[in-house]
Amino acid sequence: MHVAFILKGYPRISETFIAQEILALEQKGINIYIFSLRGPREKFTHQINKKIKAKVYYIPEYIYKSPLKIFLSWLKIRKLPGYKTSQREWFKDLKKDFTPNRIRRFAQAIVLSKELPSSITHLHSHFLHTPTSVTYYASKILGKPYSISAHAKDIWTTKNWEKEKKLKNALWTTTCTKQNQEHLLALSPKSNINLIYHGIDFDRFPPPHEEEPIKKDLKENSPFIILSIGRLVEKKGFDILLKALSLLPNEINWKLEHIGNGPLSKELKTLSRRLGLQKKINWNGTLTQENISKFYQVADIFVLASKITNSGDRDGIPNVLMEAQSQGIACISTKLPSIEELIINNVSGILVESGSIFKLKEAMINLIMHPDIRKKIGYAGQTRVKENFSMHVGIEKLSKLFLS
Repeated sequence: MHVAFILKGYPRISETFIAQEILALEQKGINIYIFSLRGPREKFTHQINKKIKAKVYYIPEYIYKSPLKIFLSWLKIRKLPGYKTSQREWFKDLKKDFTPNRIRRFAQAIVLSKELPSSITHLHSHFLHTPTSVTYYASKILGKPYSISAHAKDIWTTKNWEKEKKLKNALWTTTCTKQNQEHLLALSPKSNINLIYHGIDFDRFPPPHEEEPIKKDLKENSPFIILSIGRLVEKKGFDILLKALSLLPNEINWKLEHIGNGPLSKELKTLSRRLGLQKKINWNGTLTQENISKFYQVADIFVLASKITNSGDRDGIPNVLMEAQSQGIACISTKLPSIEELIINNVSGILVESGSIFKLKEAMINLIMHPDIRKKIGYAGQTRVKENFSMHVGIEKLSKLFLS
């Protein structure tokens, strides 16, 4: 089977879950071709991306940068039987969403339709917003079926009329949380919408060999390591985490190791200085998975203060929480429905009210001061992830959908 994967960008450091999926499907015998709507965001990538055999095509992101390529592609595909049908659908959408982005999506669909090898029989888009729009229009042009993987921001910031249309026309859809599945089924009850967790590849995240020390002397020169990983964007709640850290008692010797980058970098670093935390935080920037693993080995706890933004954007099940738990690290996060699918509060992790600086501070103090609780929760989280969130379970379900 030959499948085109349509992605917003490839490769992306923050989307290892897509890379692990592509590699695992290739190992199942599915031939994959990657079509990226943007160029690479980072200058380096994970080792897992280097193992992927799929050929990568880059579709022009902006019309003004590649007008000739788009025009020549249009000349090639405009006489295909499905072109006028696709154009009519695009005009309908353009009336509801008259934006440059909507125009760009159809131009990208034209190039995709022209570039697609004839051997490809199925289109698959990751993310319900832009990639699925391009896929939807190309599917109409070529008369080939498509499927969708829907995740987080793409679900909660896309308008309902557009989600419903895409879901109804898709052969099938997968999504990574029960909350997502329920929401999408409410919009399109007759659609084939499947819950498939991304899960952890335990070959890449084997359990640590050494157990955590029973007690850490907080008066030692060695600080208590708090780890947090995530893009510096609003939904990750790093402003809440910084404010909570500023309230920790002075007698606690702690250090925050942060991994990631994003548009709020300057703002959050300014906030950390204003709170007097600049000497307590290492901003490590974007790292490869291989380098991130070293931080899991030294972390005492993992904290992610996720929240729902005014636009509706939110996390699904953050992969970094699963990764941290796979290493037996006690995790603190927030009471969002998707995260509650992963963490059982006070059993396999600690969950606090989203946005509560005080409760987040108290949760951190509790784990810092009680190594026995920390160890118990870390072990319970590790066991739960191992029993319920293996990548291979999801890949089996996904490969059956493709091959059906």
